Amino acid sequence: MRSAPRALQPGLTPMPTADWYFDFISPFSYLQSERLHTLAPRVSIRFRPVLFAGILAAHAHKGPAEIPTKRAFTYRFVLWQAKQWAIPIKFPHEHPFNPLPLLRLAVACDCAPEAVQRIFRFVWRDGRLPDLPIEWAELTHGLGIADADARIADPEVKAKLRRNTDDAIARGVFGVPTLAVGNELFWGVDATDMARDFVAAGCRYPDAEYDRVATLPAGAVRKEVAPEPAKKTKTRVIGTAH
Repeated sequence: MRSAPRALQPGLTPMPTADWYFDFISPFSYLQSERLHTLAPRVSIRFRPVLFAGILAAHAHKGPAEIPTKRAFTYRFVLWQAKQWAIPIKFPHEHPFNPLPLLRLAVACDCAPEAVQRIFRFVWRDGRLPDLPIEWAELTHGLGIADADARIADPEVKAKLRRNTDDAIARGVFGVPTLAVGNELFWGVDATDMARDFVAAGCRYPDAEYDRVATLPAGAVRKEVAPEPAKKTKTRVIGTAH
């Protein structure tokens, strides 16, 4: 049973909280998961798995893997960044893949940081996917999840993932990974240090220029192009999950 939170001592300010929105499909989310420790001990982080595809749909965006030249660059850039930070990485045998079972698995584990890290490393450090029953069984056994298929099929687990995604969209999140500190969004592993400096400065920017550039008027607006009718495709669900 959790004890009641202690009252703050006079003169102390509460530790800021950051919501970390991520999807296991994102290699950049993996890279940031290995760098979150650089934010400690100044901020408390809440892990929020979301469906990246839902965020893309909300903003009518294409994912980086849906543009061939961007896809090739993105994968190479991920490798380059991982080497810069000495983070082990091995791409799985296919990408994109369906991340829903993994996201629901994280929710079933109460989004515990240790469980999230284990799932990330399974995919992006070891280069594995739970697309075979033996792989799925090994991952869930390592997490200590009994009857994992039933757990991720639980309506409440599915609903929580949807709520996380809807909450992220409502806050203006447009990509993963994103650290949300109050009303400020820090998108991408590249913004980890920026988020750290923002928190260290008392959750404020160091000068007024940051506010000015955020409210610049638009001098030109691109004409909207009507989207093409969506093609019907079948989604392949990996593993034994539903």
